[in-house]
Amino acid sequence: MPPTRVGAMRRRGLFVSGAIQRMRHGPAPGRWILLIGVSLVLGVALRWCGLPAGFLLGPMIAAIALSVAGGAVAVPRVPFQLSQAVIGCLIARTITLPILTEIGAQWPVFLGGVFSVIAVSLIIGWLLTKWQVLPGPTAIWGVSPGAAVAMTLMSSAYGADARLVAFMQYTRVVIVASAASILAAVLAPSADGGGAGSWWPSSVAGQGGTLLVVAVGFVVARLLRTPAGPLLAAIVIAALAQDLLGLKLELPLPLLAVSFAFVGWGIGMRFTRSTLSHAVRALPAVIASILILVLVCGGIAVLLVVFAGVAPLTAYLATSPGGADTVAIIASSTHVDVAYIMAMQLARFFAVMLTGPFLARMLTRWSGYHAADRA
Repeated sequence: MPPTRVGAMRRRGLFVSGAIQRMRHGPAPGRWILLIGVSLVLGVALRWCGLPAGFLLGPMIAAIALSVAGGAVAVPRVPFQLSQAVIGCLIARTITLPILTEIGAQWPVFLGGVFSVIAVSLIIGWLLTKWQVLPGPTAIWGVSPGAAVAMTLMSSAYGADARLVAFMQYTRVVIVASAASILAAVLAPSADGGGAGSWWPSSVAGQGGTLLVVAVGFVVARLLRTPAGPLLAAIVIAALAQDLLGLKLELPLPLLAVSFAFVGWGIGMRFTRSTLSHAVRALPAVIASILILVLVCGGIAVLLVVFAGVAPLTAYLATSPGGADTVAIIASSTHVDVAYIMAMQLARFFAVMLTGPFLARMLTRWSGYHAADRA
């Protein structure tokens, strides 16, 4: 390459680098532009790679990088909480009458499958806490096998470090989603990929009703002041509106992408260099715990195949600890019993939501951890 061309490329690189440095340390509008631009690029790239949570992970990674580099911005509280309510509607969309009927018809099998996975995850979380890999209830919430967004949002309300919980939850999402996608491709032909979502709502009334549910969930949560209130209020209100009133919940991709971005920014901006350093040091133990959890859940799936006559791939996805939202996307693009899978995932999600705070406090005490021990 000619020296003049090399020099020109080097000057352009220095100009871009300097512009990024000025935006990173400059006024808030410049930092927001940088954050949005990087989030968009990373989100699209991760979705293109097939990662279901790409539009959340991309903005989270961008926010972590900006925060650690000293360019943190304040994420507005109201959009952050409204985004929680939108994600609550996304979860509620899986709570359909056929799934509830499936749970009622086979409740002993669901009870055994659900609490077996929860018990294994709690034991692993307790050991990580006892061995001081992660502080206090953080490890217990980090391995909780519910929807990753919900577990992250709830964890901070119950004394855990939401940054490290997010790190654990989404490390698990990546590993479990990759394993489940490979297994689904090997064991079953692909369906139509219906879980991907659409760019625009198919019904104006449905979109209006969904936005109304989001607004009501937000207001109820502000009045009740409950932990992770917008998320939980929207789940209940949206499920009732869907199953009793026939509302079709409309969640087009632009709305989901913006909501995921605000949640990702809210979590990522809490990271500091010390937090990131702690997360990196804990990575080997976190990956080992995730692999153990995946293997044990695979063993539980084998029991469902042998004793309950469930198809192998259906059993594996039903017991998979990757989170209900991620498993829903994989299941909807594969020829499996989606109702059975989502019934068990949903039952486990609500079991974790109801028992998680109490069990996290109890296991934290049993581990011998005290708040004064925090680094």
